[in-house]
Amino acid sequence: MDKIKLATVWLAGCSGCHMSFLDLDEWLIDLAEKVDVVYSPVGSDIKEYPDNVDVCLVEGAVANEENLELIHKVRERTKLLISFGDCAVTANVPGMRNMLGSTEPVLKRCYLELSDTNAQLPKEKGIVPELLERVMPVHEVVSVDIFIPGCPPSSDRIQAAMEPLLRGEKPVMAGRDMIKFG
Repeated sequence: MDKIKLATVWLAGCSGCHMSFLDLDEWLIDLAEKVDVVYSPVGSDIKEYPDNVDVCLVEGAVANEENLELIHKVRERTKLLISFGDCAVTANVPGMRNMLGSTEPVLKRCYLELSDTNAQLPKEKGIVPELLERVMPVHEVVSVDIFIPGCPPSSDRIQAAMEPLLRGEKPVMAGRDMIKFG
């Protein structure tokens, strides 16, 4: 049997979901026997998201142009997309900037009001990815196949969601143990 091509992606979030994934500890050895990690911010230096990915765990909300471009590429090249953690599922903490209404007050607050020295807005292209007017959960941008909520989801929940996938089955995301937020 061919190994499952697994990817993980980190958009606007804290990386807590990836840390929880690493908390799978010894089960990561079992997982490694069944998957090839083809893209991940953890332990990988692959720069371009590959074609024909079987499963991708997406952590974080869609907050800037880079996130938007990547999530479209991920959806186009992935068979099963999993919204991984509360930021991906609801926009959670990154989405709190939506309360300010637009990008201008966010940039002013970060680069002018809270600056210790040399307060100025970044003007050169590419220094700061262009912010979207609104932070969005992943499913508002592309279709999502499975949602794994949690901030972060526990390693037990991640394992319970991944094990059926390794058998070619869809996990049952029901009950408090699998769908509790926070």
